[in-house]
Formats: sequence, C-alpha cells, structure tokens
Amino acid sequence: MDQPQDGAPDTAGEARDKTPRTERGRRTLRKLLDAAAVEFGERGFHEASISGITRRAGTALGSFYTYFDSKEEIFQALVRYMSEQLRDHVTPLVQAAPDEISAERIGLESFLGFVREHKEIYRIIDEAEFVDYASYRRHYETTVARVRQRLEAGAGRGEIRADVGEIHAWAIGGMNVFLGMRYGLWDEDADISEIARIANDFVANGLLKRN
Repeated sequence: MDQPQDGAPDTAGEARDKTPRTERGRRTLRKLLDAAAVEFGERGFHEASISGITRRAGTALGSFYTYFDSKEEIFQALVRYMSEQLRDHVTPLVQAAPDEISAERIGLESFLGFVREHKEIYRIIDEAEFVDYASYRRHYETTVARVRQRLEAGAGRGEIRADVGEIHAWAIGGMNVFLGMRYGLWDEDADISEIARIANDFVANGLLKRN
C-alpha cells in the first residue's frame, strides 16, 4: 500500500472541503499557488516538489496539505489560478474599450504585458497537455470562449461583420498565443503597443491589397 508522500496526512477515503474560510487562509493559499507557479515554471512538473513549493512560499509543509493532497492537485489548481489571473487582468480593460476592434487591440496588448510579468504561464500550460489534459483544454476553451463572446457582442452592436463565430475566435486566440510567445517570452524590448496595433490592423483589414 502506498504511503503518503512528503509528510502527507493519510486521508484516504475521506472527502474534505479545502476552501479557505478566513482571509489568512486565502492569503496562504495564494502564496502556495504563486510559489507553485515559480517552482513549476523553473523546474517543470516532474522535477518540482512539494517541499520546494512550501520553501518558496515560506510556509510549513503541513500548510500545503490543508489545501492540497498532492503535487498533481496543486498543478491542476495552478492552471485554473493562472487562467483566472489572466482573465482578471484583461477583462476590465477590454470591457472599457469603446468598440470591438479596439477591445481586441487592448486585449492583445494587455495579454502581452501579462506574459512579460508571468513568463512561467507558457511552460505551465504546455506541461498541462501531458500532466492534466482536461485542464489544458479547459484553459484554451474558456479563453477563446471569452473572445467569441466579445466578437458576437460587437457584431450585435453592428461594429463588426455579423457572421463572426467560433472559427474567428479560435483564429484570434491562436494569433495571440504565438504573438505572446514571440514578443512576451522571447523579445522583451519590442513595443507591445505597436505589436498590438499591427495585429489589430490585420484583424480589422485582413490581407486584401489596398488601393
């Protein structure tokens, strides 16, 4: 019979609610998730350890098991956490945009800025494909769903073409992912506002030759 790892309590067969009930608990949980982002981002899933996460977080090992049962579980939570952080960073900015075309420019620019501040997001999401495929797929599906919602809302207001839908949303999402890789991860000197402007012109006007 397998024994608990890294000092884990033996709670087999016991279901427990691990949602923090106090502000102190919520702060501890965020510290663990932020530390996990660094640990997984630097070392990868397989080389990362629970003790490494708690050391980076400055918490006792027992605190980890208050909220998570395993390295796999905190990794799953981390993918959700980073997706939510990205959403919370981008959404207020695009919601304040004057129109849909502007919203896509602002969304890309804010995404590029987020990537530069959280470079580990690419490694973590990429590893999720092999560690927890459901989380990997959910991240991209929910991200693109928000793009589609914006596009359809813009179409409803008459700001863009009326036939926008899923394929258009995935095309924009895919473009943003690779621009984030190129200009968020690989090139910190590029002007992200100019990158967003050029990409936005491409979205708005396509490749048709102008007279």
